[in-house]
Amino acid sequence: MFPKTLSKTVTGVTLGAAMLLPMTQANAAEYQIDSQGQHAFIQFKISHLGYSYVLGTFDDFTGTFSYDPEAPEEASANVKVDVTSLDTAHAERDKHILSDDFLNASEYPTATFESTGFESTGEGEGILKGNLTLHGQTQPITIDVEHIGGGDDPWGGYRQGFEGETTLTLSNYGIDTSKLGPTASTVDMYLVVEGLRQ
Repeated sequence: MFPKTLSKTVTGVTLGAAMLLPMTQANAAEYQIDSQGQHAFIQFKISHLGYSYVLGTFDDFTGTFSYDPEAPEEASANVKVDVTSLDTAHAERDKHILSDDFLNASEYPTATFESTGFESTGEGEGILKGNLTLHGQTQPITIDVEHIGGGDDPWGGYRQGFEGETTLTLSNYGIDTSKLGPTASTVDMYLVVEGLRQ
C-alpha cells in the first residue's frame, strides 16, 4: 500500500508508534521509541487532485510501548506527535497544510495515540487498536502491525522493531480536504518504530 522506499508516516498518526506487540506481567518490558536516533518514522501519503501524491513525514515525536511475544494481547503504546514538525519537502506547502485551512497547528499543535488493545492475526502480525487525537478530535483507529525483529544492539542495549500501516479518513477529524479534490479524503500512514528496552 505505502512505498517503503520513502524511508523516513497521521498520520500512527502514530501515528507509531503504533505498531506494537505486548507482554506478560512476568516478562513485561518497556521500550522507549528511538525517534531522536532516526530509527523511528511517521510517514504519510495523500492524493493531490487525483493526479499525483503528496508525501511527507512528522519528524518530531516521542513515545513508549510494552512488548512480550508470549502475550500480544497485553500490548500497549503511547505516542505524542508534534504536528508542527510536518515536512513535505516544500516550505510553502507545509505552511499551508499547517494553517487553519487544514491541520490548524497553531490551535492543535499536538496529536496523540493511546492504544486500547491488540489482536494477534498470525506470527509477528496483528491489529493494534487505539484512540487517535488529531485536530482536536479523538477517534478510534486500527493499525496493521508486523514485527520486524529484536535483539541486542552494539551499545549494550536491547531493541525491538515494528512497522505498521493505517488509513485515516480526515473528515472524521474535522479536516476539510475539498481544496485537494475528492480523492484526498483519506491519508495513508506508514509507521516504523524501533524501541530501546528500559
